[in-house]
Amino acid sequence: MRDWDNTELLAHAVRGDVGAWNEVVRRYVRLVWAVPRSHRLSPDDAADVCQATWLALAENLSRIRRPERLGAWLVTTARRETLTVLRLRGREVPLEPWEAPDDGPTPEDAALARDTRLWRAYATLTDRCREILRLAAFAPELSFTQVAEAVGVPVNSLGPTRGRCLTVLRRRLGAEVAR
Repeated sequence: MRDWDNTELLAHAVRGDVGAWNEVVRRYVRLVWAVPRSHRLSPDDAADVCQATWLALAENLSRIRRPERLGAWLVTTARRETLTVLRLRGREVPLEPWEAPDDGPTPEDAALARDTRLWRAYATLTDRCREILRLAAFAPELSFTQVAEAVGVPVNSLGPTRGRCLTVLRRRLGAEVAR
C-alpha cells in the first residue's frame, strides 16, 4: 500500500478499505496539522481543524477529481476550516470567572422562581388549555389529529385554540412576574 499512488489509495478508500484510508492519513497528517498550527491556533483548535478536514475528505472521497493533487486539496480545506475557527474565535470575548453577587439570587434560584411562576400561571388555565399544552410539551410525537381527538376538539380548531391558550398563559405569566 505504501507504494500506491493517491489514485489507487483513494479508489480503495472509496470502497471502504480501512488500510488505504489509514495510509492517506499517514501520508498527509503532518501537512494537515501544519496548516492550523501555522496560523497559531491552540492545540485544541488545531485538532478540531484537523478532524474537520479529515471529515470533509471522508465525505468527499468519491468526488476528488485530481487525486494527484490531494495534498493541495487537504491544505485548502484545512486553511478554510482554520479561517472559520479564527473568525469565530475572534468573536469570543474571554470573561473573568463569574461569581454570584452576595446580595442577589443565584441563577438556580432565579430559574426555580421562574418555574414556580410558570406552573402557578399554568394552574389558572382551563382544563382544556392545560391538556392541550401538556400534550404539546410532553408528547410532541403525537399528530395534530391525535391531540385533537384526545382533547375533544375539531382538528382544524386545535391550532387556534392552542394559540389562544398560549396567549392567556403568557398574559397570566406576565401578571405573575409583576407581583
